[in-house]
Amino acid sequence: MRPPSFLAVAATTLLFASTLVGALPDGEQAEVRDAAFVPPRLKPHKTKHQDTKYFHEPGGNEVLGHYDIRYFNGQPVTDEQKVESLQYLIRSYLITFRERNIETWIAHGTLLGWWWNGKIMPWDWDLDTQVSAATLTWLGENMNMTMHNYTTVAEDGSEVHRDYLLDVNPNIVERVRGDGMNVIDARWIDTSNGLFIDITGLAETNPSSQPGIWSCKNYHRYRTRDIYPLRETEFEGVPALVPYSFDRVLTDEYSPRALTKTLHQGHRWHPEQKEWLPEPANHITTHPHMPRSIQSSRKPKAGLRNLLNVL
Repeated sequence: MRPPSFLAVAATTLLFASTLVGALPDGEQAEVRDAAFVPPRLKPHKTKHQDTKYFHEPGGNEVLGHYDIRYFNGQPVTDEQKVESLQYLIRSYLITFRERNIETWIAHGTLLGWWWNGKIMPWDWDLDTQVSAATLTWLGENMNMTMHNYTTVAEDGSEVHRDYLLDVNPNIVERVRGDGMNVIDARWIDTSNGLFIDITGLAETNPSSQPGIWSCKNYHRYRTRDIYPLRETEFEGVPALVPYSFDRVLTDEYSPRALTKTLHQGHRWHPEQKEWLPEPANHITTHPHMPRSIQSSRKPKAGLRNLLNVL
């Protein structure tokens, strides 16, 4: 037990300290309390967005969304250069894959262009092809990041040399959409300007509950009998493959009108020339679409006329 003298001294000390604090001005007293009891402010933590996308484009408008940013030169190509570049792209791709016995077929808007006249639609800025998931895996293991040279002769007689990169997205192991940033599985890229072919793989993602249903990561679904056996044909002057039920595939994706509509994107279909030609602005009016069944039969129609052989 402490002696009474110690307790008296302690009480006197506490009283003196209390008197000193009470004598401070209000502002200074508040400052002492703040210094003693207010914790330091912490800077808010900012979560950095993780970029999960593998392929990147310059973006900013629809046209700039069709260039691989690694090979984009800063300015889009001209319309004439675009037509040539896309033709070289698809020809080089189809020839390369056929020479190596790699199964692939044209799809989406590229398939629609084939249906009309075996050519690329004049308003398209990229091309689409498909492969099976098994082929996609093989490409990733054996041909990823390979360069391919293509030599041809232009319309003016000059020799053309192009180099193409086959780039396989490492996210091909995931066969579901996920965050939607990697629905494109691979690309065939023109290294001179950045234009490309989008390559997507088809897989039976639910073979137990949905056998025979094939899908890509962008929710396009097909039945096995819609795709196989593939049909042998020609596209942009070189051998190509298309789905067996190409008409069903196209109408499911674009509606039946896509096979009869003769005015689109400022172009009109001219059956005599079998070409989509630019329509003068003052001539673009609404007209009933002429069914293909009543078009001139003097020349072969699009679609089946493009087939060379049925596998």
